[in-house]
Amino acid sequence: MDFLNDVKLPQDEPVGALSPQDWMDAPETVRVLAALSADGARPRFVGGCVRDALAHRPVNDIDLATPDPPERVLDLLGHAGLRAIPTGLAHGTVTAQAGDRQFEITTLRRDVETDGRHAKVRFTDDWIADAARRDFTINALSCRPDGMIYDPFGGIADLATGCIRFVGEARLRIDEDLLRILRFFRFYAHFGRPPADEAALEACRSRAARVGELSGERVAAELLKLLSATDPLPALLLMQGAGVLAALSPALGDLARLRTLVFLESRGVMRPSLQPDPVRRLSALLPADKDAAAAVAVRLRLSNADSDRLCRLAAPDAWPDRRQPAADQRRMIYRLGADAFRDLTLLAWAAARASEGYGPSGDSDRWMALLDLADSWTAPNFPLTGTDALALGIKPGPRIGQILRQLETDWQDRDFIPDRAALLEKLATLSRLPPPA
Repeated sequence: MDFLNDVKLPQDEPVGALSPQDWMDAPETVRVLAALSADGARPRFVGGCVRDALAHRPVNDIDLATPDPPERVLDLLGHAGLRAIPTGLAHGTVTAQAGDRQFEITTLRRDVETDGRHAKVRFTDDWIADAARRDFTINALSCRPDGMIYDPFGGIADLATGCIRFVGEARLRIDEDLLRILRFFRFYAHFGRPPADEAALEACRSRAARVGELSGERVAAELLKLLSATDPLPALLLMQGAGVLAALSPALGDLARLRTLVFLESRGVMRPSLQPDPVRRLSALLPADKDAAAAVAVRLRLSNADSDRLCRLAAPDAWPDRRQPAADQRRMIYRLGADAFRDLTLLAWAAARASEGYGPSGDSDRWMALLDLADSWTAPNFPLTGTDALALGIKPGPRIGQILRQLETDWQDRDFIPDRAALLEKLATLSRLPPPA
């Protein structure tokens, strides 16, 4: 690759030590390391686990690298009695299962050919060459089992200052894998601080139109991770300015509503249980148009459940209204479910605040009352079933469903007050009526 040929690479020397880490000392981790080291190799922790440990963030995924080829890794894991999954042998990746934890193990490699979406690699024993093919300096870190850290491209300093910087020349890194455009903004959302690295931003801007070449699944994975950041707005503003957001979809543009939603989630509502929800936040970026929401869901290849939810949140049949009578609010919770009602309340509140500013005195209290209702009120179950209709002599068929739906609607309209006895009496009356012609 050009970067390796044109730049004098640093020496592979440790720069310091990581403080003791529970995840490094866990029995599962120790067992995997022992297996990989059995033939003399010296594996290291790489990438996100080292970065997150340095940033004092939870470590969820543990990735390792080793100079041994993948076939040898499979053998070593098998001899140690560990389940080995050949996740991607062509790219040198094997997954080890130890207890309930999985470890992704990758053979050191260097790119020999890329087309912006796929890469052909050659295995190596050169740790610097492997680090040089990674996207950002904060992801090019590695760590020995004894805690000694290797930082060939200044990732520790960049992590401390919130600088998301490509390893080497930014445009070359993007041309190797166009997904790195979205990864830049995702990592900026989680780790970055202004000002953004200008070389990285200009490289993303120059290649923005090419994000359409990426598969929907890859785009969705990065975008949803970005939207799960505590405050994704600074990254999204950069994406908008660089033309990346419009290249993903012209419909993704309502940053004002999302800005207000993020405020409500984090500070306006003050509910510890209210976590950032990427699908809810994605819906806040969309217009109230089911076709536009459906098109975005198709572009991102979302699951059926997430697609349906996105469309319902972006353009519902009705919005919660803080001026509604309480009975109407309960009826909406019954029909939508508490989670959907809560989502729509937050979105409606965000839209109102974004367009109208702060409302009159007591307005926020009325919105909060809707959220309180969603948290406190348990929707009752409709007391009747088809069995009750059959017991009264109504013949099986569509008429049973029609009668029960009529009774359920009336029950909702009367604020769920009629009990089973009253509903059975009404059902008995309807059962004696002749069916419609």
